[in-house]
Amino acid sequence: MTIRLLFACAALAAPLAHAHVTLEQTSATAGAYQKLTFRAGHGCKGSPTHTLTVNLPDGFNGAKPMPKTGWSVSATPNQVTWKGGPLLDAHYDEFVMQVKLPASVGRHYFKVTQLCDEGRMDWDAIPDASGAKLASPAPFIEILPAAAGAPHH
Repeated sequence: MTIRLLFACAALAAPLAHAHVTLEQTSATAGAYQKLTFRAGHGCKGSPTHTLTVNLPDGFNGAKPMPKTGWSVSATPNQVTWKGGPLLDAHYDEFVMQVKLPASVGRHYFKVTQLCDEGRMDWDAIPDASGAKLASPAPFIEILPAAAGAPHH
């Protein structure tokens, strides 16, 4: 029983060890209001994170960031920034906002900048047709068509 528990814990922790800034939600309905949760899985080569900036793709409107204890938050129509922390490299955290999604379906990428005490990480790489693995992939969400007559709350 104990060995199974250890394997289960290791399996759950493994993705965090190599995590980037990712988006919890993988898909949503066009035109809807959506909670977006960005997860920062580590600092910059061991250095603590003190700022996370999310750039919104075209068509994403009305960003309302969720406040975080120990962090200040600011927002413009195209960007949300959290400053504070620090978020130690050994920990992960979530940065949350609500937005109105665009009507355009398909994959939409968020360019994210993570500033640390020493260095920075730019999570802005967008895949091309080759499908090559990216060192600093931008988080994304797949926008799906709205069902006919469905409300957009």
